[in-house]
Amino acid sequence: MSRAVHEFRDPARFVVGTVGQPGERVFFVQATEAGRTISVRCEKQQAQILSERMGDLLDEIAAKSDIPVPPAGGVVDDLDPLEMPVDAEFQVGTMGLGWDGERNQIVVELLAMDPSATDESVVLSDAEDAPDALRVFLTPQRARQFVLRSERVVSAGRAPCPLCGEPIDTTGHLCVRLNGYLPRSGEALTDLIDP
Repeated sequence: MSRAVHEFRDPARFVVGTVGQPGERVFFVQATEAGRTISVRCEKQQAQILSERMGDLLDEIAAKSDIPVPPAGGVVDDLDPLEMPVDAEFQVGTMGLGWDGERNQIVVELLAMDPSATDESVVLSDAEDAPDALRVFLTPQRARQFVLRSERVVSAGRAPCPLCGEPIDTTGHLCVRLNGYLPRSGEALTDLIDP
């Protein structure tokens, strides 16, 4: 089977989104251009890392060039849900991020999980034996919007326990700091610790 490279040169939309309830959310990266939509499944940590690295790259571009880059703070323009149905083309394994100086665009490449392709030379490669890929070119403005939305989506999960930092489920939380004690309904975790 030949390799599939889904390339988006001028995406109308490039976003991170989820399907499911907090604690059971499945993360996706989705690109849309000219009526075509591609979704790839990723881990929450991958979405967070991609967002952080892209933000760092934008800050570096702003500091070292005269290319206009939106500031880190800002309003998210696109809070719409993912395009349905969400059918993942593949599970993301390797991620690549770069700067195309000729076009003044950020290049994102998400590669399918492939245990045999651990060498970074497969990123932005057009070799037939490389894993399937989603390759997207973003202006600094679209990249900043991706970062802002991703930060919001990643942080919208379950609230962290104030004692141990682990996520609290809707059914409760067995806190390791309390030796597995589950507080009674309405009892605050912080009330159980002596000041």
